[in-house]
Amino acid sequence: MTALPLALIAVITVVEVLSPPQIHLGPLLVVAPAITASFAGVWATTGVAALAIAALTLIGVLREGLATSNIEAQLSSLIVVSALVIGLRALRERHERQLAQVRSVSEAAQRVLLRPLPDRIGPLHLAAVYLAAEAEAQVGGDLYAAARTATGTRLLVGDVRGKGLSSLGDAALLLGAFRAAAHLHADLPDLAAYLDGSVCWDLAQPSERTDRAGAGDPAPDRAEDCVDNRSESFITAVILDIPDNDSVLRLIDCGHPPPLLLHADGITALAARRPAPPLGLGELAPAAYEVEVFPFLPGDRLLIYTDGVIEARDTRRRFYPLTERVAAWHTEPPTTLLHRLRQDLLAHVGGRLDDDAAIVAVERLPE
Repeated sequence: MTALPLALIAVITVVEVLSPPQIHLGPLLVVAPAITASFAGVWATTGVAALAIAALTLIGVLREGLATSNIEAQLSSLIVVSALVIGLRALRERHERQLAQVRSVSEAAQRVLLRPLPDRIGPLHLAAVYLAAEAEAQVGGDLYAAARTATGTRLLVGDVRGKGLSSLGDAALLLGAFRAAAHLHADLPDLAAYLDGSVCWDLAQPSERTDRAGAGDPAPDRAEDCVDNRSESFITAVILDIPDNDSVLRLIDCGHPPPLLLHADGITALAARRPAPPLGLGELAPAAYEVEVFPFLPGDRLLIYTDGVIEARDTRRRFYPLTERVAAWHTEPPTTLLHRLRQDLLAHVGGRLDDDAAIVAVERLPE
């Protein structure tokens, strides 16, 4: 790339010197520093600008002389424009450094919020992939987490209503509640009730509108706030308990797409007979959450995903056929399976998703 502006300076200089007196190509030399600024730094741009000024000076000496008004005007214009280009390049570099700092802080915060799943936890092999809809973001409203208990492993995969950075607060709330309580509640229904209560309690807090209200306004009714906010915000989730010494998995589905069980005989959707409402819709939840039990044998794989995967559309507005695509790779290890799914999903949507998407693959290893 650096050779391009240097070649332009050489070609313009030679053609200008050999052209008739009425043809003036010297002003075109300003293109060289302008092109350099698009891919190189301040010092490279300054060097090319100095060469362009030297070339124009040489043209003046060989053709008309430096004292002519034409050469003086061309030199003055070239110096002014080159200085402007160099200044803009320096300003761009400063903004790029600031953006890099902000991005590094954002990535650190995102890693704290959505911790990477361990490759191995108990008798399970885990892998996860996250595709955020928000530009420059690594996480959004989808979430996943794993926690060890005395008898096995508990998993949470959820999807906050909405997408992008605006849903990070609700995702952080649920992740914190799960990490704090996953090993404290012996029964899965108790854990689900606790998570629902945590989300509903947060929704019942005074909103920013209430905080900005005047001191003479009446105090907000938290119950009414919770009812109003639940119509706007909730979290679908799948809560799983996979014991170490029993080849089953226990599942509570809170309005979430059913996971896919990949086994030797094919693919089975683990659809709950009585799915619970999404977390945050507390008064609609049943008195006791119903646990669904499914076989999960050594060598089986479980694929848990959010609706951003199955609702992804291609240019012809067709949904992503997850089950059909997984059928071709259901014997692959979790990491390879998710790598293939990620590439295929992005190819289906043309490289950019309209909604956050998360996929977690779990394999029960042979004893």
